[in-house]
Order: sequence, then structure tokens, then C-alpha cells
Amino acid sequence: MKWPARASRSSNTGSPSTDAMWAGDARVYARLEDLIALRHLAHGFSFLPRQPIHSLLAGRHASRLRGRGLNFEEIRRYQAGDDIRQIDWKVTARTRKTHSRVYTEERERSTLLLVDQRLSMFFGSQQKMKSVIAAETAALGAWRVLQQRDRVGALVFNDSDIVEVRPQRSRSTVMRILHAVVEQNHALSVNKGLRGNPAMFNRALEHCARLAKHDVLVCIISDGSGHDHDTQQLLTRIARHNDVLFAFVHDALEGELPAAGTLVFGDGWEQLEVDTAQRSLREDFSKGFAKIRAQGRQFLLQREMPVIPLNTRDAVIEQIRRRLGERRA
Repeated sequence: MKWPARASRSSNTGSPSTDAMWAGDARVYARLEDLIALRHLAHGFSFLPRQPIHSLLAGRHASRLRGRGLNFEEIRRYQAGDDIRQIDWKVTARTRKTHSRVYTEERERSTLLLVDQRLSMFFGSQQKMKSVIAAETAALGAWRVLQQRDRVGALVFNDSDIVEVRPQRSRSTVMRILHAVVEQNHALSVNKGLRGNPAMFNRALEHCARLAKHDVLVCIISDGSGHDHDTQQLLTRIARHNDVLFAFVHDALEGELPAAGTLVFGDGWEQLEVDTAQRSLREDFSKGFAKIRAQGRQFLLQREMPVIPLNTRDAVIEQIRRRLGERRA
């Protein structure tokens, strides 16, 4: 895509008072008290495999999440009422007596939240920043998993660090996740000379692949910035023995430029001047975003990884309930 634009180095003259001015604005920075309060709204959706008929996870083109599995317990003599599908024919043939395999239901299941708090998420043209939407999504997910009496953990990452919270079934674990999210969220700024690092997306996935060995529900909450061929390989590797749910956070301005004349876009380090009055530029921009999004969605759905689009305009809880199956009266 050719941009009729002029790039220049930003002077980075923003003052600390600018950050202080926005520090208390819940649209710009996530607040711990708000994330804790979301505990009372974490209902009306489920990560379990049995979904309401209109849920995203109940369709033919989306994964039916595994839910809790079965653990092998023992092999014993066949008893009246045993399911014949559980007969162990090898043991039966060897002993010449019918034996059954006995399983017990796995009581807990781990959910691992990958929460993106990179500089690319520090953007929003609607109600909230993408980084705040991701923080609220992580909080709702963590509280909901805890309500379902499963283990929840997280990998919270920015452009330089990854904070790991091992999955546990406790309120203190959820609080550690929320504290990590808020800490990284409040470190975001365009006035501190931060540099975006797209490669951190794959680093977080590599960390996830080492941590999620089997039957883990992996919830990726990100804008997908920095995805490449290695990303596809990592996601395929993770999904081989786990379930993957991708919460794709996006802003309307990323998909459609307004006809607002000359605009200056910046990331705190560089600036780009763009003439948005040109219709061809706006059309190319929209087509480019739509193409990338469609390719990513096709890749994920081909591997049975449901995609939940989350915008920066609507309340996160309402978007999640629409996608994950609120039970309507």
C-alpha cells in the first residue's frame, strides 16, 4: 500500500503531567477496583463445551471445547451395567475373562489467559483503549473460571516482559493476575519513549506452549500485532493438545479511516502525516485490514479455534455474552 504521507521523528516532548491527567480516566487506564467489581458481572457465558444453541461455540464451524476430561483409574473384572465400550479387549483376550477400563471425571481444568498489554494496544478512538478492553476481558474470564471451580492462570505481556501466574483455583490467584494486568497497563504511555515490539507476541506464545501441556483452555486476548508464519506454527502446536479461544481486540479506526483531511498518527517515537481526504487511500486501507482479518480468522477456524471480536465501543460483558451464549429468557 502506498501512503501519500510524510514520516518524521517525534520530538517526544510530552510532559509527565500529561500521563497524570489521564491516570484516573477509566477509558484510558484500567483501574483495579473496576476489574474486581467485574466479579459480579461474570455470568451469562461459559467456557464449557455444552453451549446454548446461539453461542459462537455451538456452531458447526467453531470448536466444541473439550471441557473436563476423564482420567484413567483402573482395569477390573466386568460387572453388570458396565458400558461395553469400556471393555479392554486386549486384557480380556489375555486373561480369557472380560475386563473393563474404569475412568473418573477430571474435577478441575486449567484456563490460561494470554493478556496483551503492548504499546499497540494503547489505542482507541471509541469509548476505551484496546488495552483496557483486554484488561476487562481478562478479569471477566478469570472470575468466571473461578466460579466454575476450575484453575486459572495467566501470561501478561508487554513489549519487554512476560509475567507468569501459574494456574490455581483461588481468589488470590485471580488477584495476582489483575495486579499484573494493572501494573503493565499503567506503564503504557506515548510520553516515555516506549518502543513497540511485535516479536513479543510470538514470545508469549512460545512461553504458553511450554506451560500448556495438555487439555488447557488457552484464551488469547490481543490485537494480534506481530503475527507471522511462526505465529501460525505456534498456534497449531498449542492447539494440538489444548483448546484455543482468540479474543480479537480491535478499534473502528483500524479498519476504516475517516475523511478528515490531513491527520498525524504517532506512536510516541515516530509520526506519520496522512491525507485522509483521498478516497482511494481510505478504500485501500479498509481492504487491507479486512483482508488481514479474514486470513487470520480463516486460519483459526480451520484449526477449530473460535474467534471473539471485541470492539472498543461496546461494553465488554455484553459482547462476551453475545458471543459465548447468554441464555435468553
